[in-house]
Amino acid sequence: MSVRKLKPITPGQRFRIVNNFDTITKSTPEKSLTAPLKRSGGRNNKGKMTVKNIGGGHKRKYRLIDFKRDKFGGSEVLSIEYDPNRSAFIALIEYKKDKEKRYVIAQNGLSVGQTIVASDNKITPEVGNTMPLKDMPLGSIVSCIELRPGQGAVLARSAGAFAQLMARDGKYANIKLPSGEVRMILSVCRATIGIVSNSDHQLLVSGKAGRSRWLGRRPRTRPVAMNPVDHPMGGGEGRASGGHPRSKNGVPAKGYKTRSKKKASSKYILERRKR
Repeated sequence: MSVRKLKPITPGQRFRIVNNFDTITKSTPEKSLTAPLKRSGGRNNKGKMTVKNIGGGHKRKYRLIDFKRDKFGGSEVLSIEYDPNRSAFIALIEYKKDKEKRYVIAQNGLSVGQTIVASDNKITPEVGNTMPLKDMPLGSIVSCIELRPGQGAVLARSAGAFAQLMARDGKYANIKLPSGEVRMILSVCRATIGIVSNSDHQLLVSGKAGRSRWLGRRPRTRPVAMNPVDHPMGGGEGRASGGHPRSKNGVPAKGYKTRSKKKASSKYILERRKR
């Protein structure tokens, strides 16, 4: 994976940095694994806007991703593809047993023709293989981690994300998550070996405001430019600073802890994320 800086032949391309897509091997998705994707424009079922700054954007098809990896056995990687709905690349795999095709999150180093295995038993800890945390060597770099057995991957799924298996204690495994948080997860939960693909995603520069519109993001008005009726940080004579930073609902930002102290899952967190 690599990035490419464009020549400044237009103002929008002057600072533009794009992905080379050198690992992508196929440009059209598998038709049987796509579904229509309806847009809400940030509105709920009453038509009321509940999320701001959403609307427009290019039409997309949703790719049905197998996050559970609950079909065991070997499968061959047919292609590495771009997915407009996520930052990571996806891999089209075909199971050797019955030729069924599925999409999975692609890991760094995954290539066409490679065989990857999902199992509930101990298997070789190679990139792309999915197995329970109890069968992985300590220190393993993993991604696409389950939080509850059989739930499907919910942690470390975005581009370049990974976690590390630190230790095992009884029926729990200690995992250091991408945020820096160390958390206890049941050892029977499954994870995939390797780092999520497209790790250069963080280096991309859009170059112009129009690209945000293509992605479905509408312009955002600064709170200090609003009137007092519209935002707690609005109003004032001249260019007022806006006071203490807070959300539209008055919840303080920048350092204010919103996590409930009574949350049941707090007992599984050994070390909080780094600020």
